[in-house]
Amino acid sequence: MTPLEQALAQIRADVRAAHAYVVQPSAGVIKLDAMENPYRLPAELQRALGERLGALALNRYPAERTAELARALARHAGVGDDVGVTLGNGSDELIGLLTIAVAKPGATVLAPVPGFVMYEALARQQRLNFIGVPLRADDFELDEPAMLAAIAEHQPALIYLAYPNNPTATLWGAAVIERIAKAAPGLVVMDEAYQPFASADSLALMARQPNVLVMRTMSKFGLAGVRIGYLLGARELVDQIEKLRPPYNISVLNAEAAFFALEHAEVYAAQAAELRQQRERLFAALQAMPGITPWPSQGNMILARVQDAAATFAALKARGVLIKNVSALHPLLANCVRLTVGTPDENTSLLQALEACLN
Repeated sequence: MTPLEQALAQIRADVRAAHAYVVQPSAGVIKLDAMENPYRLPAELQRALGERLGALALNRYPAERTAELARALARHAGVGDDVGVTLGNGSDELIGLLTIAVAKPGATVLAPVPGFVMYEALARQQRLNFIGVPLRADDFELDEPAMLAAIAEHQPALIYLAYPNNPTATLWGAAVIERIAKAAPGLVVMDEAYQPFASADSLALMARQPNVLVMRTMSKFGLAGVRIGYLLGARELVDQIEKLRPPYNISVLNAEAAFFALEHAEVYAAQAAELRQQRERLFAALQAMPGITPWPSQGNMILARVQDAAATFAALKARGVLIKNVSALHPLLANCVRLTVGTPDENTSLLQALEACLN
């Protein structure tokens, strides 16, 4: 063996066999593949934020400002100081910390599928069992009998329920979710990454059911580049996750940008309202197009089935519009693409490009 081969041999075989998460190049195209808020801050707020960030003491590690941000986010969510809260470098880090927290030998993580790919990826990184329970094929709703049977059989330490779900944008029935939470022997994490665009949330369920945690992110709020996720729930549970959090996982720049955003929450609320209106416009237009079947959405994306997902993806990209081909993620998503809701002009360009592809 060469020295390099010897070094590579020390890395776990499953890691060497895995594939890295790929981010599509997006220079020069309309980027509608990652569920980002397409709006930037107004120019005057950009200048104010720049001045504020420029005055920070970047020579110091983050200190109590991180804890202050955690409480500010809890207050923004509308929960009291009795509720525990911890921060992650985006939701992805929180998913990783939750996975580590339950990583006993033989432990199982369970989630409906198709769903957010990081639930399974991070569970397998910790060598946990992952059980994916297929959604109903016709409407992507939870299959309650299958979920309850899987819970009874596998006794999962951790269940993820994305509310709304990614990539289907489905807001599942609250009564079904509550029955699942009551049947669960472990943690139930309600992933509310797309909450700014949804008509309901899980905070009342969290208050009633102590094993339920609510996870949110500022990415869909409009700060995808800042990477702030937060986890809410019973203090006794959240404190255990807090023990695993790296001490300086939120930079002073990110924390201050998050504070600034909360101080101007009305700007982001107006952006979310505009995106909800554009979502309905986009959905209605897609319904009217032959060869496309869209599903109703409670997120800032729309899942749609086309005749050939790969060809549609390529044709749109050639016309300067980047979407997400999700057809390979799960058999239920055969020939499905996911379209992020953009600005009015971006959505017009998307619809025009789709019509050109179909003709």
